Amino acid sequence: MRRLLTVTSLLEGSTGLGLMLMPALIVQILLGSPLTDPPGLTIARVAGAALVSIAVACWLSRKSDNAVGLVSAILFYNLAATFLLGYAGLYEVLTGVALWPAVIAHIVMAAWCVKSLYENKN
Repeated sequence: MRRLLTVTSLLEGSTGLGLMLMPALIVQILLGSPLTDPPGLTIARVAGAALVSIAVACWLSRKSDNAVGLVSAILFYNLAATFLLGYAGLYEVLTGVALWPAVIAHIVMAAWCVKSLYENKN
């Protein structure tokens, strides 16, 4: 689980910092749609703070012998992100250059979570 938590920390932390500092740019890259209104920018920054919180929790737990609860939460997050981003691409017709790579990354991370949880059980 150590590698999973480290990689999650780095990926989500960098995305979160990007959303907090440059929300319009990150949303444009991810969804291909401009984000210019203050409420949308605020929500993007709050989402960024949530991702940084995930990153901090993963970083601080990466040496733990048992992080099943955290990995289970990250599994849910990755499944939700896969669904929400995939839905945005398929049904909302959003076309950012990073959208489908992000969907694939969340699928891979979800699979890694499942593998880690399975190995921890045995």
